[in-house]
Amino acid sequence: MTATLLTGLARTTEPQTALRRFLALDAVVTGGNGLIYLAAAGPVGRLIGVGPVFLTALGAVLTVYGAAVGLLAAREQPAALVVKAVVDINLVYAVLSVAALALWLDPTTAGVVWIPLQALIVAGFAVLQFLALAARAARNTA
Repeated sequence: MTATLLTGLARTTEPQTALRRFLALDAVVTGGNGLIYLAAAGPVGRLIGVGPVFLTALGAVLTVYGAAVGLLAAREQPAALVVKAVVDINLVYAVLSVAALALWLDPTTAGVVWIPLQALIVAGFAVLQFLALAARAARNTA
């Protein structure tokens, strides 16, 4: 994710629009990742050194979660409490990914790169969503 892409996504004077865009981006990336894990658990598992059963289960969870975040992004004004839950879930996912890498998984070199990279991306979504939600709240109280 480049800074130019993020700037383009956030370029709006309306915090509500930025929030919905960041939620939609999260939904597409998370849902797409989930679908890849579901469709290619064996090859992806061999590439990153994670078992196909685990990747299939994770893929199902990510696909459903991505769809739910997409539905939230489609709302004209996503509820703050639900957006906060998405932020929290994303942060927990990022922390658990790194913890699994350190404590449980025995990944390949590609996995050692991919797992923290995707954790960083998910944490980045959480930060962007949190900031957009805060900007929306500040604008609504001004």
